[in-house]
Amino acid sequence: MAVDFSNTLIVAISATALFDLSESENYLLKLLQQRPTEAIKEFRDYMAERENDPLSIGAGYPLIKALLNLNKQNNQSTALDPNIETPLVEVVIVSKSSPDTGIQVLNAIREHKLNISRSAFISGSSVAPYIDDFNIDLFLTTNRDDAHQVADANICACAILDATPVNTYKLDTEQLRIAFDGDAVLFDDSGELLYKQKGLRAFHEREAQMRDMPIKKGPYAELLIKLSNLQARLPAGLHHCPIKIALVTARNAPADLRAIKTLREWGVNVDMAFF
Repeated sequence: MAVDFSNTLIVAISATALFDLSESENYLLKLLQQRPTEAIKEFRDYMAERENDPLSIGAGYPLIKALLNLNKQNNQSTALDPNIETPLVEVVIVSKSSPDTGIQVLNAIREHKLNISRSAFISGSSVAPYIDDFNIDLFLTTNRDDAHQVADANICACAILDATPVNTYKLDTEQLRIAFDGDAVLFDDSGELLYKQKGLRAFHEREAQMRDMPIKKGPYAELLIKLSNLQARLPAGLHHCPIKIALVTARNAPADLRAIKTLREWGVNVDMAFF
Protein backbone atom coordinates (compact mmCIF):
# COMPACT_ATOMS: atom_id res chain seq x y z
CA MET A 1 0.00 0.00 0.00
CA ALA A 2 1.37 3.42 -0.96
CA VAL A 3 1.52 6.17 1.66
CA ASP A 4 0.70 9.79 0.80
CA PHE A 5 2.33 12.23 3.26
CA SER A 6 1.31 15.45 1.47
CA ASN A 7 -1.41 16.21 4.06
CA THR A 8 0.31 14.55 6.99
CA LEU A 9 1.93 16.22 9.98
CA ILE A 10 5.43 14.69 10.07
CA VAL A 11 7.18 14.81 13.45
CA ALA A 12 10.75 13.72 14.10
CA ILE A 13 11.90 12.93 17.62
CA SER A 14 15.32 12.01 18.91
CA ALA A 15 15.61 8.62 20.58
CA THR A 16 16.79 10.33 23.77
CA ALA A 17 13.59 12.40 23.87
CA LEU A 18 11.30 9.42 23.31
CA PHE A 19 12.97 7.10 25.82
CA ASP A 20 15.25 7.51 28.81
CA LEU A 21 18.71 6.62 27.47
CA SER A 22 20.68 8.42 30.16
CA GLU A 23 22.28 5.23 31.50
CA SER A 24 23.79 4.16 28.19
CA GLU A 25 24.78 7.73 27.31
CA ASN A 26 26.61 8.17 30.61
CA TYR A 27 28.35 4.83 30.12
CA LEU A 28 29.56 5.85 26.66
CA LEU A 29 30.90 9.17 27.95
CA LYS A 30 32.76 7.33 30.69
CA LEU A 31 34.32 4.95 28.15
CA LEU A 32 35.37 7.83 25.90
CA GLN A 33 37.12 9.50 28.82
CA GLN A 34 38.84 6.40 30.18
CA ARG A 35 39.56 4.26 27.08
CA PRO A 36 38.87 6.34 23.94
CA THR A 37 40.50 3.90 21.50
CA GLU A 38 38.44 0.96 22.75
CA ALA A 39 35.26 2.84 23.64
CA ILE A 40 33.20 2.13 20.51
CA LYS A 41 33.76 -1.63 20.56
CA GLU A 42 33.11 -1.86 24.30
CA PHE A 43 29.95 0.20 23.93
CA ARG A 44 28.64 -2.05 21.15
CA ASP A 45 29.20 -5.09 23.36
CA TYR A 46 27.52 -3.31 26.27
CA MET A 47 24.46 -2.43 24.18
CA ALA A 48 24.23 -5.92 22.64
CA GLU A 49 23.98 -7.41 26.12
CA ARG A 50 21.15 -5.00 26.99
CA GLU A 51 19.25 -4.75 23.72
CA ASN A 52 16.28 -6.67 25.13
CA ASP A 53 16.13 -4.65 28.36
CA PRO A 54 13.03 -2.42 28.61
CA LEU A 55 13.40 1.36 28.45
CA SER A 56 11.58 3.94 30.56
CA ILE A 57 9.69 6.63 28.68
CA GLY A 58 11.32 9.98 28.01
CA ALA A 59 10.20 13.59 28.04
CA GLY A 60 8.64 13.45 24.59
CA TYR A 61 6.79 10.16 24.95
CA PRO A 62 3.37 11.57 26.06
CA LEU A 63 3.35 14.04 23.16
CA ILE A 64 4.21 11.33 20.64
CA LYS A 65 1.57 9.04 22.14
CA ALA A 66 -1.03 11.81 21.85
CA LEU A 67 -0.03 12.54 18.26
CA LEU A 68 -0.23 8.89 17.22
CA ASN A 69 -3.61 8.56 18.94
CA LEU A 70 -4.98 11.10 16.45
CA ASN A 71 -4.61 8.49 13.71
CA LYS A 72 -6.90 6.18 15.68
CA GLN A 73 -9.51 8.92 16.05
CA ASN A 74 -9.58 9.69 12.36
CA ASN A 75 -12.44 7.54 11.05
CA GLN A 76 -12.83 9.39 7.78
CA SER A 77 -10.95 8.28 4.67
CA THR A 78 -9.21 11.17 2.96
CA ALA A 79 -7.83 9.19 0.05
CA LEU A 80 -9.68 8.73 -3.21
CA ASP A 81 -7.67 5.58 -3.91
CA PRO A 82 -8.28 2.87 -1.27
CA ASN A 83 -4.75 1.61 -1.90
CA ILE A 84 -3.26 4.89 -0.69
CA GLU A 85 -2.95 5.49 3.04
CA THR A 86 -3.06 9.09 4.30
CA PRO A 87 -2.23 9.18 8.02
CA LEU A 88 -2.87 12.35 9.98
CA VAL A 89 0.45 12.05 11.78
CA GLU A 90 3.72 10.31 10.91
CA VAL A 91 6.50 9.98 13.49
CA VAL A 92 10.15 9.44 12.57
CA ILE A 93 12.86 8.40 15.04
CA VAL A 94 16.23 10.10 14.63
CA SER A 95 19.06 8.58 16.67
CA LYS A 96 22.77 9.34 16.79
CA SER A 97 23.38 5.68 17.65
CA SER A 98 24.53 3.19 15.05
CA PRO A 99 21.93 0.73 13.74
CA ASP A 100 23.53 -2.04 15.80
CA THR A 101 23.45 -0.13 19.09
CA GLY A 102 19.93 1.17 18.32
CA ILE A 103 18.24 -2.22 18.57
CA GLN A 104 17.16 -1.49 22.14
CA VAL A 105 15.23 1.57 20.90
CA LEU A 106 13.54 -0.41 18.13
CA ASN A 107 12.56 -3.10 20.63
CA ALA A 108 11.14 -0.43 22.96
CA ILE A 109 9.00 1.00 20.14
CA ARG A 110 7.47 -2.43 19.64
CA GLU A 111 7.10 -3.02 23.37
CA HIS A 112 5.17 0.24 23.78
CA LYS A 113 3.09 -0.52 20.65
CA LEU A 114 3.99 2.77 18.97
CA ASN A 115 3.01 2.85 15.30
CA ILE A 116 6.41 4.12 14.11
CA SER A 117 7.87 2.57 10.99
CA ARG A 118 10.52 5.07 9.83
CA SER A 119 13.80 5.75 11.59
CA ALA A 120 17.31 7.06 10.99
CA PHE A 121 20.35 5.80 12.91
CA ILE A 122 23.20 8.10 11.90
CA SER A 123 26.21 7.09 14.09
CA GLY A 124 26.93 10.56 15.48
CA SER A 125 26.45 12.50 12.23
CA SER A 126 24.84 15.93 12.10
CA VAL A 127 21.06 15.69 12.48
CA ALA A 128 19.99 18.63 10.28
CA PRO A 129 20.48 17.09 6.80
CA TYR A 130 18.44 14.03 7.72
CA ILE A 131 15.63 16.12 9.21
CA ASP A 132 15.51 17.97 5.91
CA ASP A 133 15.39 14.74 3.88
CA PHE A 134 12.33 13.46 5.78
CA ASN A 135 10.35 16.71 5.11
CA ILE A 136 9.77 17.16 8.83
CA ASP A 137 7.26 19.72 10.18
CA LEU A 138 8.36 19.53 13.85
CA PHE A 139 11.58 18.24 15.43
CA LEU A 140 11.59 17.27 19.12
CA THR A 141 14.91 16.81 20.88
CA THR A 142 16.68 17.11 24.23
CA ASN A 143 19.87 18.32 22.49
CA ARG A 144 20.10 22.10 22.19
CA ASP A 145 22.89 22.02 19.60
CA ASP A 146 20.84 19.78 17.30
CA ALA A 147 17.80 22.03 17.69
CA HIS A 148 19.83 25.16 16.93
CA GLN A 149 21.32 23.58 13.79
CA VAL A 150 17.87 22.67 12.47
CA ALA A 151 16.38 26.06 13.39
CA ASP A 152 19.32 28.03 11.96
CA ALA A 153 18.98 26.12 8.68
CA ASN A 154 15.27 27.07 8.63
CA ILE A 155 14.32 23.43 8.07
CA CYS A 156 11.30 23.13 10.38
CA ALA A 157 9.88 24.08 13.75
CA CYS A 158 11.82 22.75 16.76
CA ALA A 159 11.08 22.14 20.42
CA ILE A 160 13.72 21.43 23.06
CA LEU A 161 12.41 19.03 25.69
CA ASP A 162 13.68 18.88 29.26
CA ALA A 163 15.59 15.64 29.79
CA THR A 164 14.33 15.56 33.40
CA PRO A 165 10.58 16.26 33.04
CA VAL A 166 7.66 16.03 35.39
CA ASN A 167 6.16 12.59 35.91
CA THR A 168 5.35 11.81 32.28
CA TYR A 169 3.28 8.78 33.25
CA LYS A 170 0.59 11.12 34.61
CA LEU A 171 0.25 13.25 31.48
CA ASP A 172 -2.86 12.95 29.32
CA THR A 173 -2.24 11.27 25.96
CA GLU A 174 -5.89 11.21 24.83
CA GLN A 175 -5.97 14.89 23.87
CA LEU A 176 -3.22 16.82 22.09
CA ARG A 177 -2.76 20.30 23.57
CA ILE A 178 -0.30 22.74 22.00
CA ALA A 179 0.26 26.40 22.86
CA PHE A 180 2.10 28.88 20.63
CA ASP A 181 3.77 32.18 21.47
CA GLY A 182 3.00 35.15 19.25
CA ASP A 183 5.62 37.61 18.02
CA ALA A 184 8.80 36.12 16.53
CA VAL A 185 7.17 32.67 16.74
CA LEU A 186 3.77 32.56 14.97
CA PHE A 187 4.13 36.14 13.72
CA ASP A 188 7.21 37.85 12.36
CA ASP A 189 9.49 39.82 14.69
CA SER A 190 8.60 43.33 13.46
CA GLY A 191 6.36 44.01 16.45
CA GLU A 192 8.94 42.81 18.93
CA LEU A 193 11.68 44.89 17.29
CA LEU A 194 9.51 48.03 17.39
CA TYR A 195 8.76 47.43 21.07
CA LYS A 196 12.47 47.04 21.88
CA GLN A 197 13.47 50.11 19.87
CA LYS A 198 10.67 52.57 20.65
CA GLY A 199 8.77 51.14 23.60
CA LEU A 200 5.31 49.83 24.39
CA ARG A 201 3.35 52.96 23.47
CA ALA A 202 4.77 53.04 19.93
CA PHE A 203 4.02 49.34 19.54
CA HIS A 204 0.40 49.75 20.68
CA GLU A 205 -0.15 52.80 18.44
CA ARG A 206 1.09 50.95 15.38
CA GLU A 207 -0.92 47.82 16.14
CA ALA A 208 -4.11 49.85 16.62
CA GLN A 209 -3.57 51.58 13.27
CA MET A 210 -2.85 48.26 11.50
CA ARG A 211 -5.49 46.13 13.25
CA ASP A 212 -7.06 45.11 9.90
CA MET A 213 -3.73 44.30 8.23
CA PRO A 214 -2.48 40.69 8.68
CA ILE A 215 0.87 40.22 10.39
CA LYS A 216 3.54 38.48 8.32
CA LYS A 217 4.21 34.84 9.13
CA GLY A 218 6.84 33.85 11.66
CA PRO A 219 8.94 30.67 11.78
CA TYR A 220 6.19 28.47 13.33
CA ALA A 221 3.23 29.76 11.34
CA GLU A 222 3.21 26.87 8.87
CA LEU A 223 3.22 24.35 11.73
CA LEU A 224 0.17 26.05 13.24
CA ILE A 225 -1.63 26.07 9.89
CA LYS A 226 -0.91 22.37 9.35
CA LEU A 227 -2.13 21.54 12.86
CA SER A 228 -5.29 23.55 12.27
CA ASN A 229 -5.96 21.72 9.00
CA LEU A 230 -5.36 18.41 10.76
CA GLN A 231 -7.79 19.44 13.51
CA ALA A 232 -10.46 20.15 10.91
CA ARG A 233 -10.19 16.59 9.59
CA LEU A 234 -10.96 15.06 12.99
CA PRO A 235 -14.40 14.48 14.49
CA ALA A 236 -15.01 16.83 17.41
CA GLY A 237 -17.83 17.18 19.92
CA LEU A 238 -18.90 19.90 22.31
CA HIS A 239 -17.21 18.29 25.32
CA HIS A 240 -14.21 16.61 23.71
CA CYS A 241 -11.89 17.69 20.91
CA PRO A 242 -8.91 15.53 19.93
CA ILE A 243 -6.77 18.66 19.53
CA LYS A 244 -6.74 21.92 21.48
CA ILE A 245 -4.66 24.80 20.09
CA ALA A 246 -3.90 27.92 22.12
CA LEU A 247 -2.25 31.27 21.54
CA VAL A 248 -0.38 32.57 24.59
CA THR A 249 1.07 36.00 23.90
CA ALA A 250 2.28 39.17 25.57
CA ARG A 251 0.07 41.08 23.09
CA ASN A 252 -2.64 42.73 25.15
CA ALA A 253 -5.22 45.30 24.06
CA PRO A 254 -5.14 47.05 21.64
CA ALA A 255 -2.69 44.67 19.91
CA ASP A 256 -4.94 41.64 20.47
CA LEU A 257 -7.37 42.37 17.60
CA ARG A 258 -4.67 42.23 14.95
CA ALA A 259 -3.51 38.83 16.19
CA ILE A 260 -7.02 37.34 15.98
CA LYS A 261 -7.66 38.81 12.52
CA THR A 262 -4.30 37.52 11.30
CA LEU A 263 -5.18 33.97 12.33
CA ARG A 264 -8.53 34.37 10.58
CA GLU A 265 -6.72 35.45 7.40
CA TRP A 266 -4.58 32.30 7.63
CA GLY A 267 -7.70 30.14 7.95
CA VAL A 268 -6.81 29.19 11.51
CA ASN A 269 -9.23 28.96 14.45
CA VAL A 270 -7.49 28.56 17.80
CA ASP A 271 -9.48 27.10 20.68
CA MET A 272 -8.07 29.45 23.30
CA ALA A 273 -6.17 32.73 23.36
CA PHE A 274 -4.46 34.39 26.32
CA PHE A 275 -3.49 38.02 25.80
